[in-house]
Amino acid sequence: MPLIPEEPQIHESAQGPRATPAAGRTAPTPRPVPGPRSMASPRPGHPGPGSTRPAPTPRTHASTGQPQAARSENRPQPQIQLIPAPADGALDAAEEAIDLLLDTGRAPGDVLVLTTGEQHPWAAHELSFGESTYWAQHDAGDDVFYAAANAVGRASTRPVVVVALNGGTDEEAATALPAAMAKAGALLIVCGDPKRINTALGAAA
Repeated sequence: MPLIPEEPQIHESAQGPRATPAAGRTAPTPRPVPGPRSMASPRPGHPGPGSTRPAPTPRTHASTGQPQAARSENRPQPQIQLIPAPADGALDAAEEAIDLLLDTGRAPGDVLVLTTGEQHPWAAHELSFGESTYWAQHDAGDDVFYAAANAVGRASTRPVVVVALNGGTDEEAATALPAAMAKAGALLIVCGDPKRINTALGAAA
């Protein structure tokens, strides 16, 4: 059944524990973000390209800490939320959804972000230091992790998976969405063209 586009908000049932401003995320050390976000308002925790790579600054949550345990095989299907966006705006829509998730109590390590087109700038930057160090950050589970959708098989289950349909073919999208759903413990957020998303889900059914 086609998904109905929703406003970019995260449902209460999938937000995780709420935190008061005093008990929320600790203020991280801002680092420049390469790529689509402007340098004037960088996302914290993501280094920019060029200079020597600084030590990671994980964003931890006072009340939740580490990612939740992997789902059991008989767990319920995750909730699906669609955020309409053009291909060139899907990554920005995903970033806004992530900000809202973190602001409403999700731990950074709860979130996996997949891209069907160009890599997120953070992923591209971290991969320049080698696959082993890149995936070691994923395995540590301390922060939001960005990966290409075609590498989802390497990723572990996380409570929330965000997919940005920022490129790629319809066939790749039809493969990525079921794979992303299998990795989502509670919530799957898909950012992209609603027609393309429903076409991909129909092709994968």
